[in-house]
Amino acid sequence: MGDKHENRLIKETSPYLLQHAHNPVDWYPWGEEALTRSKRENRPILLSIGYSACHWCHVMEKESFENEAIAKMMNDRFVNIKVDREERPDLDEVYMNAVQAMTGSGGWPMTVFLTPDLVPFHAGTYFPPEDRGGMPGFPKVLLTVSEYYRTHHQDVAKVAAEMRNTLHQIVEIRPSGGSVDETILRKALDAIESQFDPVNGGFGRAPKFPSSMTLSFLLRMWKRTGEKKALAMVEFTLEKMANGGIYDHLGGGFHRYSVDDRWLIPHFEKMLYDNALLSRTYFEAYQATRKEHYRRVGEEVLQYVMREMRGPQGGFYSTQDADSEGEEGKFYVWSRDQIKEVLGKDQGTPFCAYYGVTPQGNFEGGFSVLHVDSSLEKVSQLYETAELEKLLKEGRQKIFSERERRVKPGRDEKVLASWNGLMISSFTDGFKVTGHEAYLDGAAGAARFVLEEMRKDGYLMRGFNRGRCQGRGFSDDYAYFVQALLDLYEATFDVTWLREAYDLNGRMIDQFWDEGQGGFFFTGKGNEPLITRSKSPYDNAIPSSNAIAVFNLIRLGYLTGEDVLKKRAEETLRLFSQYLSEHPAGFAHMLSGLSFFLGPEEIGIIGGKSDPKTKAMIKELYLAYLPNRILSFRDPKKPAEKKWLPFVTEKEVKDLPVTFVCKGFTCLPPAKDVKELKRILI
Repeated sequence: MGDKHENRLIKETSPYLLQHAHNPVDWYPWGEEALTRSKRENRPILLSIGYSACHWCHVMEKESFENEAIAKMMNDRFVNIKVDREERPDLDEVYMNAVQAMTGSGGWPMTVFLTPDLVPFHAGTYFPPEDRGGMPGFPKVLLTVSEYYRTHHQDVAKVAAEMRNTLHQIVEIRPSGGSVDETILRKALDAIESQFDPVNGGFGRAPKFPSSMTLSFLLRMWKRTGEKKALAMVEFTLEKMANGGIYDHLGGGFHRYSVDDRWLIPHFEKMLYDNALLSRTYFEAYQATRKEHYRRVGEEVLQYVMREMRGPQGGFYSTQDADSEGEEGKFYVWSRDQIKEVLGKDQGTPFCAYYGVTPQGNFEGGFSVLHVDSSLEKVSQLYETAELEKLLKEGRQKIFSERERRVKPGRDEKVLASWNGLMISSFTDGFKVTGHEAYLDGAAGAARFVLEEMRKDGYLMRGFNRGRCQGRGFSDDYAYFVQALLDLYEATFDVTWLREAYDLNGRMIDQFWDEGQGGFFFTGKGNEPLITRSKSPYDNAIPSSNAIAVFNLIRLGYLTGEDVLKKRAEETLRLFSQYLSEHPAGFAHMLSGLSFFLGPEEIGIIGGKSDPKTKAMIKELYLAYLPNRILSFRDPKKPAEKKWLPFVTEKEVKDLPVTFVCKGFTCLPPAKDVKELKRILI
């Protein structure tokens, strides 16, 4: 098609919108110009929502949005609006609810037809360019919907009214007023166990998504109760995922999900948030078990992010596409001949045996997705290879170098405050379990970027790209980033990070807190009002902002001594207690928050930062799996910070350094060295 067309998206910063800037479709970004035209002309809106790493979004663009005839139908009959779901998760949530209500399923690309009042009256996802496989062709849909809107005004109005009511019911949260106690956690553990896949790990059937929040909750329950089955489910799943094709064995990092139930064939896009959440879970598993392969996987993820997903100013990019050169997975898959050409027969044959690369392949066209297909012992015996681990390591390096010569998948280089918050937290975990300063530098650099470039008048902005910020932040931007700042405080004991977290948490309360019923709305006072306003407690691909906020409020309540913050955490948990009890699988992270609320552990270190004994105790605390810890530090040679950090500022001690540990309402004897600290942490 070339670039003979240019529409209004050319002025946007979103890589996804810019991908459509040369379509013959007369695209508008979501905004006043498009919405006003729809009302003025009484013309329905065709709203298309997707994201840059979405394979089927690319397919629909090529088949329909670059088709001159289809574009003409769209232009003649609709006001066409294109939205990046990662920039506008508020719009995505509202209209995905509509798609699911109307069709029983959802996904992207999302295709929704709206009245000028922005209420859906017809919806779907991907449509082919002609009738195919029982699906109506997109031109037929365009013609039918536009004619229906033109000739059936009363019917459209009735459907829209019903849908408006349905959408309000979907987001309505009725306070349960139930208790928040241990029984909810026990019930949740039983429910999650019933969904566990004992053959392949994970939960449910194909397509199978990595359930990092559920795995983290199970780790907490193991720590809390000693239930060995909880730890076993976590370990089995982490090992299956790390051995599967969902994991990039050459370059590190996880793909979005597996199309099968064995973690074998991935949907190849790589999302920053998946890799943030999963690396954190692997680091937690390392802390809990001290098994090196969990730490290795976590580190390989961070190294991938530093290499591929970090911008020159320190912020982390959003996604890498599934496609390269127009083909899904082309960058990642290999044939047996390709492997042997790079490694030679002697090295290539055992390499292929270990990573499951066969003559027929496991992917399209005889290609294979690398996965661990056999044990080291079995391959060593079969090929009489004494140093197989060394051979595999060298082979991975050579194949990776060869892969670097390929055309890489596209990369969405917008920086999102929320996803950067998640990644910063994972980098702080990487620093704690390894001591590598590069990870701490990566976390601090990203945090400074967000604070300096993505904050206006004290408020967080949603995204940044091409030197411009895009839109006011949502509650997840605040929640995830406040969590990141608290994690940075814990990794550095620099009170500057704590001050920033406290300030932004106050902004979050002001913008999003519901004074009537408690809990946080997703959109705030500074965001655009939509037809519904949700307060979703559900985990989706990422934790709910309400769940993260529970953690933040508890931590800040203890670190600042402001009990009102802890009270807000309790109000949030009580608001959603019935959901936690009745549908635990969808609320794993808030269940973890409940576990934290019921059993916080205050740990305070007093001593000189440069004292080797102080450093040794801090290192021990970092390496220990202490999911409910609230960690604070005081150097007695420096002045205390306001009235904050009461756990360490209110204690007068002579023999330094010393570590205090209080679990619930019980304080343990102070530890004066690592040996004593290890004993009380058991």
